Amino acid sequence: MRKLALLLIVLLGVAHFASVCRCEDDATENQGEAADDVSDDEEEEDDTEVKEENGVLVLTNSNFDTFIEGKDTVLVEFYAPWCGHCKQFAPEYEKIAQTLKENDPPIPVAKVDATQANDVASRFDVSGYPTIKILKNGEPVDYDGERTEKAIVARVLEVSQPGWKPPPEATLVLTKDNFDETVNDADIILVEFYAPWCGHCKRLAPEYEKAAKELSQRSPPIPLAKVDATVATELASRFGVTGYPTLKIFRKGKAFEYNGPRENYGIVDFMSEQAGPPSKQVQAAKQVQELIKDGDDAVIVGIFSSEQDAAYEIYIEACNALREDFTFRHSFSSEVAKLLKASPGQVVIIQPEKFHSKYEPASNKLSVKESTTVSEVQEFFRKHSIPLVGHRKPSNDAKRFTKRPLVVVYYGVDFSFDYRIATQFWRSKVLDVAKDFPEYTFAIADEEDYADELKSLGLGDSGEEVNVGILADGGKKFAMEPEEFDSEVLREFVVAFKKGKLQPIIKSQPVPKNNKGPVKVVVGKTFDEIVMDTQKDVLIEFYAPWCGHCKKLEPDYLALGKKYKSEKNLVIAKMDATANDVPHDSYKVEGFPTIYFAPSNSKQSPVKFQGGDRTVEGLSKFVEEHATKLQRRDEL
Repeated sequence: MRKLALLLIVLLGVAHFASVCRCEDDATENQGEAADDVSDDEEEEDDTEVKEENGVLVLTNSNFDTFIEGKDTVLVEFYAPWCGHCKQFAPEYEKIAQTLKENDPPIPVAKVDATQANDVASRFDVSGYPTIKILKNGEPVDYDGERTEKAIVARVLEVSQPGWKPPPEATLVLTKDNFDETVNDADIILVEFYAPWCGHCKRLAPEYEKAAKELSQRSPPIPLAKVDATVATELASRFGVTGYPTLKIFRKGKAFEYNGPRENYGIVDFMSEQAGPPSKQVQAAKQVQELIKDGDDAVIVGIFSSEQDAAYEIYIEACNALREDFTFRHSFSSEVAKLLKASPGQVVIIQPEKFHSKYEPASNKLSVKESTTVSEVQEFFRKHSIPLVGHRKPSNDAKRFTKRPLVVVYYGVDFSFDYRIATQFWRSKVLDVAKDFPEYTFAIADEEDYADELKSLGLGDSGEEVNVGILADGGKKFAMEPEEFDSEVLREFVVAFKKGKLQPIIKSQPVPKNNKGPVKVVVGKTFDEIVMDTQKDVLIEFYAPWCGHCKKLEPDYLALGKKYKSEKNLVIAKMDATANDVPHDSYKVEGFPTIYFAPSNSKQSPVKFQGGDRTVEGLSKFVEEHATKLQRRDEL
């Protein structure tokens, strides 16, 4: 009996202990939940609360819109914590905050850490630090003046006035209704074709507007205009607009490519230069003699009787289109005409002395008559712009040596006094061969200028003093086997190329052993096999492993591949363009990602994806619009 009583006492003790523990656990849990609730409340409060640092309000992604809403004028600085200019500006900005706080009515002064508040910074196209904006009823007004208290306060007070309105844009807005009339009447006008969603266009916009304002005050003014190419699609098509922004110069309605800078001062300087005559007048024979003796490029001089000469007008029009590619000169001097052995109405092209050879004439002449067309004069410029064996350099490569095939001889090219003889020694051997192959372009190039190109040809460590490569059509490259250089070795190499006996050099990653995924991996060696397959449509993405936009696209692109995996005649593919050669010039990669659609029936004319919608839906629409062999067309 005593044992039973003892057992009951023990059981009651255990039950009481368990109950106490359970209560303590519940209490702890309740306290934790209460603490979580308090913490959550504090976090919510932190998200929306506008704090103040030294009189400057701190705005974030969470509180920006609610704070700005309903306020007439707010001064905002977008900064980065690491930015030296921002740190230097901080004390001045705090003074501004205090001054505007004492204004009647007070004007809020705020700052945004653009490295944290990415959404807000992106919305206002912040690309540098510090960026200062005055928000008038929520709409941004750019501030580009001095970063001083006096200048900024004066501007803010001006904008804060009740009747203040932003001045009209200096950039003209063109549509299909006023485009032709405007550009046809203008001696010169710069036109930007843009898309509202385009990030590059948004970044260009403030710079373009600043340039427009400055050039509008020039005498005579040079107008700048813009066209929404997504609305004026016919205009965009007429002028071959395939990317955004595209800028073109128009002279009395004739379009010319704009190859200048894309920032305020660069645009102003470039367009001011463009507004001048494309040819400079030469008055003394000595000026031409110096160009021939010490020059580095073809000397082009037009000889005319006067500015009223019909040939002069044709010459100037021809020069206008090519003013970025050549330096043009003209003269009304009989002394200059005598030096060049030319008559009025003739255009003369002479190569600098260092490029003269016994295999080519000392000069080339074209007689310009009233019946001569502008295109004939331009063709004359292009045909005689380089000597039989010219000097290819990074500065003239894109203007003089684009024709293919191009035979390039690489060595230590240096025309300075001490090294000219050695440079001409090797060049003379190239001349011996070049004279027999007029269908090819020949050039010498300094091996240090083209170290990367030599490496891509597999000749970076050849050990030879002179190396040779051929850059052919379609982006194909051929390398001469390293051996002691002379004219006969070069001739044998060129003849072998002409007969099709050489194999092209293609930079390529290893061919994937397993390539059965929804997105096919293309490398340099498999480009022709996969992308150029005339039995299939191919969507090809050129990417870079480090590219953020490419990484963002990857899941959508993979989903696109899965969507069309059952389509036997459609291939969704990708290629690392940093590790592989793209062996066809039609597939130009100028940024990442670059996407092309290669139809089965038009492999040499792929369609570039220009849209901003790189989602599965956007890419699907693009694919189905251009597909030639799609078995089923999904509803988008």
